[in-house]
Amino acid sequence: MICEEKNSIFVKNLFKYIMETQKDKKELFYPHVSVDCVLLGVNEDKLCVLLVERKIAGSSEKHYKLPGSLIYESEDLDTAAYRVLNEATGLKRVALRQFHSFGSPARTKNKEDVQWLENASKMKITRIVTVAYLALCKIGKKTTLADKNDFLIWAPIDSLPHLPFDHTEIVEAAVCEIRKWIEVEPSIVFDYLPLKFTAYQLRRTYEIIYNKEMDVRNFHKKMNSLDYVVQTDEIETGVSHRAARYYRFDKVKYNKLHSKFNKI
Repeated sequence: MICEEKNSIFVKNLFKYIMETQKDKKELFYPHVSVDCVLLGVNEDKLCVLLVERKIAGSSEKHYKLPGSLIYESEDLDTAAYRVLNEATGLKRVALRQFHSFGSPARTKNKEDVQWLENASKMKITRIVTVAYLALCKIGKKTTLADKNDFLIWAPIDSLPHLPFDHTEIVEAAVCEIRKWIEVEPSIVFDYLPLKFTAYQLRRTYEIIYNKEMDVRNFHKKMNSLDYVVQTDEIETGVSHRAARYYRFDKVKYNKLHSKFNKI
C-alpha cells in the first residue's frame, strides 16, 4: 500500500515536471531559424521600409534593422512573423505574406552581428536561415507609426542606413517581389492608397513603386478605362492648386473584371 502511494506520488511529480518542462520549452528560441518582416510604405513621396532600432551596448549611435527574431521552438513560422511584427511595432491587423528564404552561410560572417544576436538571445549562434515576410502600408494611416515611436523609422529604400546580416538584400528582394505581385494582382497597389484618392496619387504611387516616371496622358487614359477605378462626386478642398477629383477602388467590380492594369 505504501509502495503504491509512493508510486502515485512519483507519477504525479513526474507528470508535473514534464508539463513544466514543456511550458518552459515554449519560451526557448530555436537558434537556426528566424523570421524577418519587411513593411513597405509610401511615405513623404518615397518608397520606404519600416526599421526598428537595434540597441548595441557601448555605442552612442543609433543602429537599425528589420523587425525580426529567432523563432520559438514551439511556434510555426506564420505565428512567429506576426508575433515579431507586433512586438516590434505594436501592429496587429497587418496581412503578412511569406515571400522568400535567405540561407547563405555568409549571413553570419559579421562577428559583431553574431555577437549582438548571441547577447540578445543568450544562445550560441552559428548558421541561421531566415524566412522573410512582406506587408504593405497605406498612405496617411500607419505611416505615422514611426512618428510616435523613437525606436522606429521609415527609411527610404534608396538611402538605407547600414543594416546587419543581409537585411539590405532582403529589402531589395522585397521591392522586386512587390513589383511582381502588382503585375499579377494589380489590386495590391490600392493597399498603398487611402480609400479615396486622386489620379495623381494613383500615378505617383506607381512611379514610386517602380522607380520610374510615367506618361501622364497615357496613364489617365488607361486609368479611365478601368471600371474598378470609380470616379466620385468629391473634389479636393483647401489646396493651392486646381482641385482634383477623387476616385475610389471598387473591389467587387475588380473581382469580376480582374487584372487589366498589368502593365502601364
